[in-house]
Amino acid sequence: MNTTVYGKDLQAWQAEYPLMAPLLRLEPVSWFNPAIAPLAQALGDIVLSATDVQQASQRLQRFAPFLAQAFPEVAATGGIIESELVEVPAFARVLSERYGVHQPFRLMLKKDSHLPISGSVKARGGIYEVLFHAEQLAIDAGLLSVEDDYRKLAEPALQALFARHKIAVGSTGNLGMSIGIASARLGFETTVHMSADARQWKKDKLRAHGVKVIEYAGDYGQAVEQGRKEAEADPACHFIDDENSTTLFLGYSVAGERLKAQFEAQGIRVDAEHPLFVYLPCGVGGGPGGIAFGLKLAFGDHVHCIFAEPTESPCMLMGVYTGLHEQLAVQDFGISNKTVADGLAVGRPSGFVGRSMQRMLDGYYTVADDELMRLLALLHRSEGIALEPSALAGAPGVHHVLHERQGYQQRLGFSQEILANATHLIWATGGGMVPEQEMRSYLSKGAALL
Repeated sequence: MNTTVYGKDLQAWQAEYPLMAPLLRLEPVSWFNPAIAPLAQALGDIVLSATDVQQASQRLQRFAPFLAQAFPEVAATGGIIESELVEVPAFARVLSERYGVHQPFRLMLKKDSHLPISGSVKARGGIYEVLFHAEQLAIDAGLLSVEDDYRKLAEPALQALFARHKIAVGSTGNLGMSIGIASARLGFETTVHMSADARQWKKDKLRAHGVKVIEYAGDYGQAVEQGRKEAEADPACHFIDDENSTTLFLGYSVAGERLKAQFEAQGIRVDAEHPLFVYLPCGVGGGPGGIAFGLKLAFGDHVHCIFAEPTESPCMLMGVYTGLHEQLAVQDFGISNKTVADGLAVGRPSGFVGRSMQRMLDGYYTVADDELMRLLALLHRSEGIALEPSALAGAPGVHHVLHERQGYQQRLGFSQEILANATHLIWATGGGMVPEQEMRSYLSKGAALL
């Protein structure tokens, strides 16, 4: 490890930013954002608006007939890619006992882990950007208008158009899965640049769909950098950039209005007296950032979004906490960026997300790999739900909020009565397509750690 990082020794870093000391020791930490602001003010930090999210929602509606035809798994929903919202009371009791939470709380699970087509949260943003790009190409070629029935995208003329174009992405796994499967179905030549920590079964599945997979010995950052470089040299190639893409971000943001409708259908109130706390696993930040943006637009100041990261990959927390954002990489401080939560193995955060969302996010925390595995086993044991390790990052969030000692509750005016009325939501991000043998291995490892 370097003793000097960005011109300062580690002692100076820890003196200026006290949280750096436990972060460097790989201890689980929480940090509640003192810069949190009312939504009306925080919206000044981002170039996007509610109108942009509405247009993304309308685009997904236009594509729904095509998706229903192209993917049998969404035929029953008319081509809408959405996941279940379920209450997990048995898991809530497990977390209460595990973390010493003595007050009862309502716990929900948003099963983006089981989104159709690609089995992870990335089905929202990744597939949306592929559809956005396809629509623009087709309209520019004079082969499609927004008034058309989009099932015509499967016709030979449009398939031939897409076959002349390429899509590329850098990924730790799940984003590559969603983009690869959707791009291949539309007829694009697709390349996924995958980091060393990506699971083998994800690479195998992509190749089975006709996707070119290029593997790297390095991490996510190297895969993205190389993928971007190759795409820039090819005018026919569109590179999907998880770090900076506003299109990807907007695909995720539609989740806000969808969740609001699900809450209303289940009679769950969200207002000043009934706050909503949402715990989102974070890698580079595009997925949780887009979802959090959509949630803020849907629920206003009554929703409180908190990002969760592995202790070995706390890039977003460090970036926002220090104000350095993408200028910082965890490896520069001697943190490995090697984690069982492969989808969260990112060393450098998205500066776009960090800056855009810095006053909308209530807080951040980290969780150790062994704890992720234990929680995976406990969720399965208590609720019969199987997730991949990264999807469990949201589970300790209730403990961090209810046990916080940083003045966060007081600052936002949360009385014990208001907290008793709150709903807590774990955003489950992946696991629906994990092969049975691999899932059994996860469960066995988790059980052995209990």
